[in-house]
Amino acid sequence: MAAVTTTAPTTAPTTGGRARRRFSPGRAAAWTAMGLIVLITLLPFYWILRTALSTNAGLGADPTDPLPVDLTTTGFQRALGLQSAKEAIAQGGAGGGLDFWRYLLNSLIVSTLVTGCQIFFSAMAAYAFARLRWRGRDQVFGLFLAGLMVPTIFTLLPNFVLVKELGLVDTLLGIALPSLFMTPFAVFFLRQFFMNVPREVEEAALLDGAGKVRIFFRVILPMASTPIITLGVLTYITAWNDYFWPLMVSYSDSSRVLTVALAVFRSQTPQTGVDWSGLMAATLIAALPMLVLFGCFARRIVSSIGFTGIK
Repeated sequence: MAAVTTTAPTTAPTTGGRARRRFSPGRAAAWTAMGLIVLITLLPFYWILRTALSTNAGLGADPTDPLPVDLTTTGFQRALGLQSAKEAIAQGGAGGGLDFWRYLLNSLIVSTLVTGCQIFFSAMAAYAFARLRWRGRDQVFGLFLAGLMVPTIFTLLPNFVLVKELGLVDTLLGIALPSLFMTPFAVFFLRQFFMNVPREVEEAALLDGAGKVRIFFRVILPMASTPIITLGVLTYITAWNDYFWPLMVSYSDSSRVLTVALAVFRSQTPQTGVDWSGLMAATLIAALPMLVLFGCFARRIVSSIGFTGIK
C-alpha cells in the first residue's frame, strides 16, 4: 500500500507580521528628501534654542558656533522676570524686564474667547447653510465666501474705528471683537461636514418629536466633534499668533498680549545691543504651548481636513 505524503505550503518569511519591503532607489531618494525637509523645518527651532541657552557676550564673540556659547539659562530667567534689573543689565539684557505671566494670561483669555465664540456661531451658521431651506440661501453663502478674497489689511481701519466708537480700545474684548463671531473659512469648513451627515438621522429625530434646535445640539454637534476640535485648534493657534491687530488696539500692560509683548521686549535695547538670548528664550516659551497643542492634534487635523474640506 503506497503512502501518500503531503508537503505544507511554504510562506515567505515575515518580520514583525509584515512583509519586508524591497529596497529601491526611488524609496531611498524619497526618504532622503523627507529627512532633508524635516531637518530644514526643525533647524530654526534648534537655532532659537541654541541662542536662548547662550550668553549675549558669547553670541557676539562666536556667532557661528552651532552649539550654545557659554551654556546658561539666564535668558529664560530674564524672559520670565526672575532677574533683577541690575543682573539683567550686567548680562547684556534690558533693565525693563517682561511681565511674562500677565501677557500669557491675556493671550489665553483672548484666544479662548475667540475660539469658543467663533466655533459656536460658525457652527450655527454652517448648519443653516447646509440643512435649512430658505430663499437665497446659496446666493448668500456665495457672498459670504467672497469674504475669503478680502485681504485682512483692508478691514483693520474700519474695525479700529468701530472698536474706538464702542469704547473698547486697550481692552481684551476690543482685541477679540473682530474675530469673535464667525469667519468664512470656519463656516465653509463645518458646512462641508454637515452636508455629509445622512438626512435619515435628522428625520429619525424629527419623528421622535425633536425640533431643529434640539437636533442641532443633541445630534449634529456630537457627530461633528472631530471637525469642531480641528477647527478649534486652528482657530486657537491663529488667535494666539495674531500680532498686528493687538498692536493697534492695546497700549498698556492690562491688555497687551504675548506677541506684542515680545516686540516691546525687543525694543528695550540696552547699550550693548539687542538682548538676543532673552528674546529667543521668550519667543520659545511663547511658541511652546502652540507646538504642543498642534503636535497632540496633528493627525486629527490632517484627517479631518481631508474628509470635510475636499468633497
